[in-house]
Amino acid sequence: MDGKIVKVEPTSNPIQYHVSLTIDGTGKYLIPGLSEMHYHLRNNDPSIDFKLLIANGITTARNMAERDGQDHIAIRNKISVGDLLGPNYYTTGPYLQADDLHNLEQVMDVVKSHIDKGYDFLKIADNLPLEIYLELLEVGEKNGIPIIGHAQRNLPLEYSLHMKSIEHVEEFLYISKDDSGKKLYNEDLAELSRVALQLKQSDIYIGSTLVIFDFINQCLDDKKFAELQNHELVKYLPKQERENFLTEKNDYRKMKNSEFEGVKAETLFADYFLWIKAFTRILIDNGVHLLSGSDTYGMVIPGFSLHKEFKFLQEAGVAPYNILLASTVNPARYLGKYASEGTIAAGKNANLVLLAKNPLDNIENTQSIEGVMLKGHWFNGAQLDVMLKEVESAYK
Repeated sequence: MDGKIVKVEPTSNPIQYHVSLTIDGTGKYLIPGLSEMHYHLRNNDPSIDFKLLIANGITTARNMAERDGQDHIAIRNKISVGDLLGPNYYTTGPYLQADDLHNLEQVMDVVKSHIDKGYDFLKIADNLPLEIYLELLEVGEKNGIPIIGHAQRNLPLEYSLHMKSIEHVEEFLYISKDDSGKKLYNEDLAELSRVALQLKQSDIYIGSTLVIFDFINQCLDDKKFAELQNHELVKYLPKQERENFLTEKNDYRKMKNSEFEGVKAETLFADYFLWIKAFTRILIDNGVHLLSGSDTYGMVIPGFSLHKEFKFLQEAGVAPYNILLASTVNPARYLGKYASEGTIAAGKNANLVLLAKNPLDNIENTQSIEGVMLKGHWFNGAQLDVMLKEVESAYK
């Protein structure tokens, strides 16, 4: 009713309400709608990408940068009034780097601009001068806009823990726990567990984004890169993206045969990916808040990429239950929406996904989607298939 869950009853109880539609969930599994917490719009027509998200059970998305020619506040507003079919939508402003902030006076101007325009977050790069970074944290907190983004790699870990979220587990490869300069990548297991406990105590949230790092490795491997040309999901990639990422124009591809500190890129990035997965497991084992996100860039196809993210998390040793938390409960709490999102309960928003198979048995079962309910509107499997066909046609 009005996009809300009215009541949750045992299956043995008969329905006592007048309803316009009954969905038979016998033998199926109902979960809260999923969250893509690291989304990038790939073109200026969001209606196309949003079909990919909805068809994959994603009912909440957080856009992570506003690029030239984009207006994500307008997109968010159109969704909220029903003029655009899309998930619950949150957005940062432009991605701020050191060159965008030259003095402390500019910090207040930037924060005020973000607030005036209505952005939900202010996203920063990893290379800010210390005084600028500290001023951003202070002014952001005073004005109620969360500072999020990359870890400050040139500073000890403690400084980065004052942000609301660090958007990639990858960031911990490049940061030191103290002034020694020794990167976490070179620390032993016991020290990494202590670092994870420090993260837990800080209450910070960490974005997963394993998929985007795997894409780098695919680009560096000749066989895997060749296989991308005929991947079944290429049909959901805009033509310009195909030209940029499936040819030798690809910037990641250009790194092949390069060396970093005497190690070939192919070897180094493969080792990095193993470390990232291992550290993700350590984070979960120590109770750190994880946010599911795939960083939809290149061959990281929106919607489908979140399920691939789940697969990598499971391979890393994260239990399906904890993966689901990272895509439901944790995002709801992070966004301050747990009273209305994140679980299936009376009074909460009716954002739901019906599955044919139990995701707690295998997280890949989140792909067995029978239907999606978005704000109380039901889309059955046939309707979701039509959405995918429409995207395919748009990108031919």
